[in-house]
Amino acid sequence: MADAEQIVIVGASLAGATAAEALRKEGWAGGVVLIGSEQSLPYERPPLSKDVLLAKKGTESAQLHDQQWYDDNNIDLRLGTTVTAIDPAAHTVTLDDGSQVSYSKLLIATGSRVRKLDVPGADLPGVHYLRTAEEAQALTDAYAAKPRVVVVGAGWIGLEAASAARERGCEVTVVEPQSTALASVMGEEVGDVFADFHRQHGVQFRFGTGVEGFEGTDKVTGVRVSGGDVLPADLVVVGVGVRPNTELAEEAGIEVATPNNGSGIVTGANLRTSAEDVYAAGDVVRWDHPLYGRSVRVEHWQNAKDTGKTAAKAMLGQDVSHDAIPYFFTDQFDLGMEYAGDLPRGASYQVVFRGDPKSGAYMVFWLDDDHHVLAGMHVNLWDTGLGAVRELIRSGKAVDPARLADTSVELSDV
Repeated sequence: MADAEQIVIVGASLAGATAAEALRKEGWAGGVVLIGSEQSLPYERPPLSKDVLLAKKGTESAQLHDQQWYDDNNIDLRLGTTVTAIDPAAHTVTLDDGSQVSYSKLLIATGSRVRKLDVPGADLPGVHYLRTAEEAQALTDAYAAKPRVVVVGAGWIGLEAASAARERGCEVTVVEPQSTALASVMGEEVGDVFADFHRQHGVQFRFGTGVEGFEGTDKVTGVRVSGGDVLPADLVVVGVGVRPNTELAEEAGIEVATPNNGSGIVTGANLRTSAEDVYAAGDVVRWDHPLYGRSVRVEHWQNAKDTGKTAAKAMLGQDVSHDAIPYFFTDQFDLGMEYAGDLPRGASYQVVFRGDPKSGAYMVFWLDDDHHVLAGMHVNLWDTGLGAVRELIRSGKAVDPARLADTSVELSDV
């Protein structure tokens, strides 16, 4: 078999490994080369900010498969290896040792990286980020000493890090420049509910507050915030978002969206990029969503799995169109939440609560101006789940907000 008769996957990520698995399940008998910069076997990220931070499980529990699985499935897994260039015309990728690998089809699954704060003291020991298995283990070990923790950012990662720290006996303060938690992803009404929930568990917040720098000599001892206050800190967790790793694609002349247009590698509904035989999956892809009629990019676990499978089928010549409704979940203290849908940044919407948030079990829906359901979530309503939410989104029908809020009305009858 010639080298060109193989599929190369750049990124031994969840999306990349899922694609490799799907290729074998779909009957591809040719070569599969899965290349990743990390030394760790491909893993899922959700456990890192949940059971791993709570010291309930080790990072190995997040692995998709052991090494034997890759051997048994004849997948050439190259860890600790970085792709430095893609040549779409020659159908090759260049590795960091200067060698080249040919491909018949290429999948870019390079994921994303954390946004880092560019402030004085940002490199001090004790300032942590949470993205990789190694970072999760370091933070887990640091929590054991029950330090005073300052979390920068009240997004999902920040809240999960805060929750785990409190559950392990740490004093926790969250600093966030916006007016409440999750404001940019769920709006202020829902954000306030989550903030109040965390306050009930002892988390303190400093909203409307930015970070000007970190104090300390040999390690971090405090966080200097806007206004001049210094918050004492033995440990800092920074969770201010991620940015997709699109540089390889951009340098190869593959179309990439600008940050003003949401960023990501641009593809059609079949996840094929602007370059022939090159596809993208996971955090890095911005695809034309056939259900929404616009492009979307999703940074969550389920999207990595779903796009990995779709990309594998597309690379094998199947007629596919990726129309999955985005999904994510979180676990914080005794709260379990599942969410389905997509809220365009900057769009106007109406928030409808179904049930009382104070009860600890409720639903939330987001409607556009014409009362179509854009997204919905449940909190601790596992018997209800998200099936009806997905149906309402896919139906595209207008709903009566009053009936949607009325728990005596079945969701199927709204």
